Amino acid sequence: MRYVIIIALRIQYLFDFLKGYKVMSEGLAATNKKAFHDYFIEDTYEAGIQLLGTEIKSIRDGGVSLKDGHARVEGGEVFLYCNISPYKAGNINNHEQGRRRKLLLHKEEISRIFGKIQQRGYNLVPLKVYFKRGIAKVEIGIAKGKKLYDKREDIKKRDAGREVAQAFRERQK
Repeated sequence: MRYVIIIALRIQYLFDFLKGYKVMSEGLAATNKKAFHDYFIEDTYEAGIQLLGTEIKSIRDGGVSLKDGHARVEGGEVFLYCNISPYKAGNINNHEQGRRRKLLLHKEEISRIFGKIQQRGYNLVPLKVYFKRGIAKVEIGIAKGKKLYDKREDIKKRDAGREVAQAFRERQK
């Protein structure tokens, strides 16, 4: 009976450990809120990222910034330009911070993206970096820049929505 309890406790400890590990390797790593403010997002694609070992560790620690990031189609391949901070526990073989990273997409998707961004005013913008089954993925969007009056209009809509929600909450009390 005593051995059964000890084994059960060890199994419970193992499950708690694995559950904590899974939470760290799954989910959202970074979002690009500025992209939604500055652009109309017309189409999105999910792509894998070709990374070095220290880069993936840094992303898991939350060291990625998409704020000034963008993507380009060069020579039939898509490359991501964003800042991934150096890994804190890295050594002299740590990665370069601003290097380009290849995005893993199908050829048909690349040709579709290339055709759309050839039009005037369209850009390729990273929207979020996340983990899916332990593998880093990036969601990129084909975006068209907003004018100043479009941004003001969005702010007015958001404020009106907040006021309506606040009035509704006050009325519920």
